[in-house]
Amino acid sequence: MKRVALPVLSLALVALSGCMIGPKYERPSVPLAPAFKDAPLVSANFHDGWEPGHPSDTVLKGDWWTMFGDSRLNALETKVDAANQTLKEAAANFRAARAAIGYARSYEAPTINVSPSVASLRNSANRPYASSSSAESSSGDFILPIDLNYEIDLWGQIRRGVTAAREQAQASDADLESVRLSLHAELALDYFALRTVDAQIQLLQATVHAYGQALQVTQDRYAGGLAPQTDVAQARTQLYQARVQLTDLQVQRSQEQHAIAVLIGVPPEELSLPAIPLDVDAPTLPKIPGTVPAVLLQRRPDIAAAERRVATANQEIGIAETAYYPLLSLSAAAGFEGTSALNWFNWPSRFWAVGPALAETVFDAGRRRASKEITEAEYDATVANYRQTVLTAFQQVDDNLAALQVLTTEAQQQHAATASAQQTMNLFEARYEGGMDNYLAVVTWQTAALSDEQNDLEIMQRRLDASVLLIKALGGGWNVSMLPHL
Repeated sequence: MKRVALPVLSLALVALSGCMIGPKYERPSVPLAPAFKDAPLVSANFHDGWEPGHPSDTVLKGDWWTMFGDSRLNALETKVDAANQTLKEAAANFRAARAAIGYARSYEAPTINVSPSVASLRNSANRPYASSSSAESSSGDFILPIDLNYEIDLWGQIRRGVTAAREQAQASDADLESVRLSLHAELALDYFALRTVDAQIQLLQATVHAYGQALQVTQDRYAGGLAPQTDVAQARTQLYQARVQLTDLQVQRSQEQHAIAVLIGVPPEELSLPAIPLDVDAPTLPKIPGTVPAVLLQRRPDIAAAERRVATANQEIGIAETAYYPLLSLSAAAGFEGTSALNWFNWPSRFWAVGPALAETVFDAGRRRASKEITEAEYDATVANYRQTVLTAFQQVDDNLAALQVLTTEAQQQHAATASAQQTMNLFEARYEGGMDNYLAVVTWQTAALSDEQNDLEIMQRRLDASVLLIKALGGGWNVSMLPHL
């Protein structure tokens, strides 16, 4: 009868260990739109590269910055992965999350402990109910115990813990990709800001030179009695103000260069980038393919991370529910114990004990219920965060699509305004030199022309920034298939 009962009990335990208490995970629904609002308009007004609803992963890939066609930017971007400390921190967090899977899996196997000890024992002569003769003797205690403890996963608590650790590691890997994408985008933004500052410095250097020549003209006219002293004062003031603006730009250039140095993992003192003024007449804007919302969900690493955390929170609910069910564990101990090294490993020195233990909490004053409610609330929070991340992604794409559309038109308008201001300034300068106008009109249009040229540079930088931010919003070519199968 015993020979039959043991296999039956084993089969029953195996069957029970296949049970899984708790909810089955289903990916939460998110609000989707058929297409991005401003994508068709950009296709009409920006350039032919836009194809809403037809994503191209071969174009939008991990090294997306190469689409800007700037070799210096490419060289800087390649240094981020190897040297950026924020990225190294994210990579270390991923390694820790991956190691946590092994830790969770360890509970699927028994725990075996060995604790040998050797001791010499002497009984106290004052021990109660002991004869004085027994106190005079001493003995040895040589013991080699081997303990085994194994929790049988009847309700899926351990399996859910392993799954939760795996999903958390996938979320951590997506976090790593999100950090990587953000750092590369930040480097591109800082680089284009540096080039814009260089262009502004070049513009103001030319302006200071032109204002210096204008001051000389007014001084010559004043010396010849053809202009009042106020003209000289106005020309001198305008020149000094332009010099102040030029000097102030050096602060901004230093800050942009320092930011780039930190991103590529070097001290600011070790990085010195040459001046590379941005050319507003020959912009290098990448051809970025459009996409539909469903594809965006696959490209954004932060969306993938948020979804994996929803899955993790779902596993936590199941783990909390297993607390309502009894815990079955198997314990065993075996080994050798003797009085000396000579008889320590003799067959009569053997000992063993084995048996199952069943534990069930009868009363806990609502502790398990509260624990389950906490996990359910945390699950709801992760779902809300996932949906908000998706909505934010759609907003970022739409924002930058709209920005590119509007800035393209604005750049054309600003080019026309700049050309007109330059022409008007030239006319007034000629009229002043011919004695037909006062110098105030020249100052006014010189200021207007400088402002328009600065606006040209600002709009060009904003177009480049919007392109970078759009690539970032589209995930930079990253897709959910890159999640590790842990």
